[in-house]
Amino acid sequence: MNRRESLRAIGLTAISSAVLLEACKPGVPATEKVTEGKTVAEPGRENFEVERDRALNAAKFFNAHEMATIAILADIIIPKDGKSGSATDAKVPEFIEFIVKDMPENQTPMRGGLKWLDIQSLNRFQQPFKDASEKQRIEIVEDIAYPKKVKPGMQQGTAFFSLMRDLTASGFFTTEIGVKDLGYVGNTPNKWTGVPADVLKQYGMENV
Repeated sequence: MNRRESLRAIGLTAISSAVLLEACKPGVPATEKVTEGKTVAEPGRENFEVERDRALNAAKFFNAHEMATIAILADIIIPKDGKSGSATDAKVPEFIEFIVKDMPENQTPMRGGLKWLDIQSLNRFQQPFKDASEKQRIEIVEDIAYPKKVKPGMQQGTAFFSLMRDLTASGFFTTEIGVKDLGYVGNTPNKWTGVPADVLKQYGMENV
């Protein structure tokens, strides 16, 4: 199983959970939001939910340096291939920015992990991770990508990369690009063409 296939399994879990949660929500009245000066209905959402999301989107947590590093890492985890776009094509960095504001318990692990990554890169290559070469970046990632093979002193980096990988997979496979990559088409109407010929023959009804 290659890297994208492995992450696809994680993504399927994330999508399934999201769908189940949405399906279990009790019916709530439609709310409205303001988009470019226009009021747009948002079925199934309370006003406080719309306002909270608006506030979270307006706030900034990561600085430009951190966002650039997140983008590089996300595309290392899910690169563009012949089938679909990369993590950044699916706006995964923006998703992660939103998640750490929506779930503040992720802020310290993410920011601390990004700092750890830069310190490692500075110690090895005399430059922050985002400015290192592709080969140098992969060298660091290879040291922290496999929890069962982690070397002493690299545990913090491994914990950070595991979190980053989970967020990247969740962000990617819950977007239009990711869902298409999974091949998920949802419920589609069937076209009845009659009883299959082999079944009719089995019951001696092929000439009926």
